[in-house]
Amino acid sequence: MKAIVLHQYGGPGELKLEDWPDPALGDGEVLVRVAAASINPIDWKMRSGAAKERFPVTFPAILGRDLSGTVRAVGPRVQGFAPGDTVFALAWQTYAELCVVKAVELAKVPDGLDLIEAAALPLVSVTGEQLMRLGTGIQAGQTVLVTGALGGVGRSAVWTARDAGARVIAGVRKKQLDEAGNLHADEVIALDDKDALATLGFVDAIADTVGGDTATVLLSKVKPGGVFASVLGPPRGAALHPTIRIQPVVAKPDAAAMVKLAEAVAARHLTIPIDRMIPLADAGKGQTVAERSSIGKVLLLA
Repeated sequence: MKAIVLHQYGGPGELKLEDWPDPALGDGEVLVRVAAASINPIDWKMRSGAAKERFPVTFPAILGRDLSGTVRAVGPRVQGFAPGDTVFALAWQTYAELCVVKAVELAKVPDGLDLIEAAALPLVSVTGEQLMRLGTGIQAGQTVLVTGALGGVGRSAVWTARDAGARVIAGVRKKQLDEAGNLHADEVIALDDKDALATLGFVDAIADTVGGDTATVLLSKVKPGGVFASVLGPPRGAALHPTIRIQPVVAKPDAAAMVKLAEAVAARHLTIPIDRMIPLADAGKGQTVAERSSIGKVLLLA
């Protein structure tokens, strides 16, 4: 098969299209012919070495977490999947024409959802859902602020909170206020506007996707006994707020949650924007675009 191979840490130019042995199919696994993979921040952080303490790379390596495609073959003890099924998953080594996925982490693409576009969903949808459900534990009637609400993870977190019956405040940049109206949050606030932040009352929880100085400032907006959940680790100054539970969240595969949010996308209740679709061979160019804060997901067509 063809795959994007990384031989050393470095810039986007280190991602090379090469021949690679077809993956071996094992017990409880499914071989997928990849239609598309999407680019996520963890991909370029692994490529550059920025994430090597948490996610060290053994070279040569194939990167990628998201995929959509068609089942080519199933291994022993696999139930519920057959060759020809259209599927999507949060997996590993997805920048390739073929990928082996654990059956328990694989899901069928819901009716009404385009197979290629399904590749944009796995990591951001699962992360947003788990940030809200497992991280904040938000309940109906409570108020939660989602930072970076227009990002893929943020959008998924907003939808999950609304689905749970919570009151949702979407935190965005001032220049994004008009666009954020499409999130159907109960309130929208510009997190880079000091005057707007001064008017923000206490919230039961914050679901953070941006970190940095913004996260540090927002700690003071959480009620005593409330939760600050983040996909970026504890914010600076967290120790100064002992009455707040700081909850880091690292996404894990969850096929059921992924399907639920994918069905919301298919029904047009949730939107995960797609910036562009490009050939797998252009993975380096795609990471360059995505790393520069593209408007939506970049998909690699295999």
